[in-house]
Amino acid sequence: MTGPAVLDCEDVEWFRDAAEMPSAARGAAATLARRIGLDGYRASEVALAVTEAATNLQRHARDGALLLRVLRTADRAGVEFLTVDTGPGMADVEAALADGTSSGGTLGIGLGAVVRLADAFDVHSLPGRGTVMSAQFWDRPAGSGPTGGVASVSSGLTRPISGETSCGDAWAVKVDEGGETGDATEPRSASAPEPAVLVMLCDGLGHGPLAARAADVAVTEFRRSADRHPEGLLRRIHAALRGTRGGAVAVARIEPARDRVLYCGIGNVSGVLLGPGSRKGLLSAPGIVGQQMRSLRTFELPLPPGGALVMHSDGLTDRWKADELPGLLRHTPAVIAGQVLREAGVRHDDAGIVVVKGAW
Repeated sequence: MTGPAVLDCEDVEWFRDAAEMPSAARGAAATLARRIGLDGYRASEVALAVTEAATNLQRHARDGALLLRVLRTADRAGVEFLTVDTGPGMADVEAALADGTSSGGTLGIGLGAVVRLADAFDVHSLPGRGTVMSAQFWDRPAGSGPTGGVASVSSGLTRPISGETSCGDAWAVKVDEGGETGDATEPRSASAPEPAVLVMLCDGLGHGPLAARAADVAVTEFRRSADRHPEGLLRRIHAALRGTRGGAVAVARIEPARDRVLYCGIGNVSGVLLGPGSRKGLLSAPGIVGQQMRSLRTFELPLPPGGALVMHSDGLTDRWKADELPGLLRHTPAVIAGQVLREAGVRHDDAGIVVVKGAW
């Protein structure tokens, strides 16, 4: 069985709808591309694509925002941008992406050129509701075609509360390559020969730098720990968060070879297991990780074919409905996360969401 690909995502900056958004995003994109080692030609292509996407948001979308960030594998780094808006949506996505169709009348290159310049591109648009678009840019020789990017099984987004620059929500994903551990204290359910994905979401208590510190500690402990079971990881995160504000934390293990998901959570983190035509909520117990945590319980649910696990903080309401987002599961985890954030995110709280698709 081929193991899953997982990208680390370093969120850099959200750019909100404003007159200066295209120029600000362009400058940040060029600087970021050069900083991670893309050559000057590729950096200019990244800047051009980001400018076109931002101009499109400014001229045609309602409440548009653009996220610029770094993607990392073990030995490579790339740039990704993601745009989110609340309408009007595209009735004909293929026509909107055609080369030569100008989105704003100034660049004239059209969103089709963004597709051509990107190594990976995805868009999901709902007329009357909004559009989410993502594009990856990796190093490649001048004049060569797209490389296909890196098809990660997971992605997530965080967005700070209005007025703050640091976010108290954070997420992390890692791969358990499989194999028996020989540790008699480890639950048999977490000792498997096949690869699995472990995912964690933390909502640090409150907002601002102290909440962000708690979330960062949770991420560090999750990545460092050799535990393979959600309960064991949550106990270690609980110990690490002592001395911080603490927070709500959930950990899940996705095992496609066994067609199941294991989930354990404390506090106001929502877990939802989506399948074609199905939605199952995952329960978290009351408490604050790092302060007060009752006995843990791991829930086991079947993994639906073609399904995905969505975990989010209470910076998103839990009233979103997957059946009102037709075709969503056919898209990448980044676009799925963006559409749920667009649909359910609230501005008076930090927001965090992570998505893991159950097939690779």
